[in-house]
Parts: sequence; C-alpha cells; structure tokens
Amino acid sequence: MVRRAPLFKALDDEAASALQSEMSRSHMERGDVLFHEGDRGDRLYVIAEGKIKLGRRSPDGRENLVAILGPGEMFGELSLFDPGPRTMTATAVAETQLLGLGNESLTAILSGRPEVSKALLAALAQRLRRTNAHLADLVFTDVPGRVAKALLDLSERFGRPVEGGIMVSHDLTQEELAQLVGASRETVNKALADFATRGWLRLEARAVLLQDVERLKRRAR
Repeated sequence: MVRRAPLFKALDDEAASALQSEMSRSHMERGDVLFHEGDRGDRLYVIAEGKIKLGRRSPDGRENLVAILGPGEMFGELSLFDPGPRTMTATAVAETQLLGLGNESLTAILSGRPEVSKALLAALAQRLRRTNAHLADLVFTDVPGRVAKALLDLSERFGRPVEGGIMVSHDLTQEELAQLVGASRETVNKALADFATRGWLRLEARAVLLQDVERLKRRAR
C-alpha cells in the first residue's frame, strides 16, 4: 500500500526501503487528531492502513469535510512548498497507521531525484483537479447527485465486490458523510433513503452496499 503513494512510485525497491527506514511511524485510533488547522506544518504523511479525514471549521463552529484519504494516499506535502500553517485538520476515522517524513529529509530526496519531484507535482495536480470538480459540483449538481457521486468515489477507493454488489466500508457517520457532500444531514439522509427505496443501495453501519452502480452513475451526472 505504501508503495502506491506518489512519493514511492518513482523509486526502485532498494531506494523505497531506504526511504521507509527514515520515516517515523505513528498509530492513531478513531477520533485522534494528527494536526489542527493553523498548526505549523513540517512533514508529509503516507497512510499505510486506515483512513484520515481532512476538514476545516468555520468561525461559527461548523465543519466542512474536504476529503477522505485511505491506504497508499499522501497528505501534508503542501508544507514542503509553502511552509505556512496547516490549512486543514487531519483526524483519523478508523484505526490508522501512518508514515511521516520531515521536510528536511524530503528536500534532500527531491534534490537528488527529480523523478520523485515530478511524481509529487503530478499528485498535487490531480488533487487540484478533484478540488475543482468538487467546487463545480457544489454549484451545478443537486444534493442527490452529489451523494451519488460521493458514494461512487468512495467505492473506487474503499469498495470490494461482494454477493449482491459492492460493499463500501467508508467508516463515516451520517454527519461526516453530509459534510463531505456539502449539505445538511437531513437532506443527505433523504437522498440515501430514496436510493435505498429504489433498490440502488442498502445502508449499513458506517458502510453502504451499492446494488445498482449504473443507476447511481446516471444520477451522478
């Protein structure tokens, strides 16, 4: 899983093993906060196991969930290019194992391996594309469409084929799922209930069984 991260993709096995030996390891339980918005950023992280949510809080206390990341995904790398305060809060939504790399070590690697720099920039560009698409959805797509699209995105990263469909263990509460979609919990629950009535999915505890992916794809458009 770690080798899937952009930081490692451009390295051979020997170089990847050497890099992992330099990285710190940390364990988190659900609800543990790795860093808060506004904290000083001095390292990037790769998720070996588990899931991390990245979110922001408004002055009146409302929370916006920006992304859910899982095994093989990376975050915190903006601190390398912009050593300002963290722009989001990182919280574990499941039992999680992380590998961390300080900015000084990362800078040394990038100076000697331009292929790693290229892989990191490609990852940042991909994340920017996803952010732009999410902003467009908030403007042009209704809530049920955004719910369908979010479930499909979660299924691509966390889903596994089972009898009757695709089981997506997202580990999110209903409130967190609503924050991810950018809508109220009541509106999102109404959309989920409608999808369930139509036979497109079945709701589970912090998971969902997608039973009709094609109809969800059409609804997400």
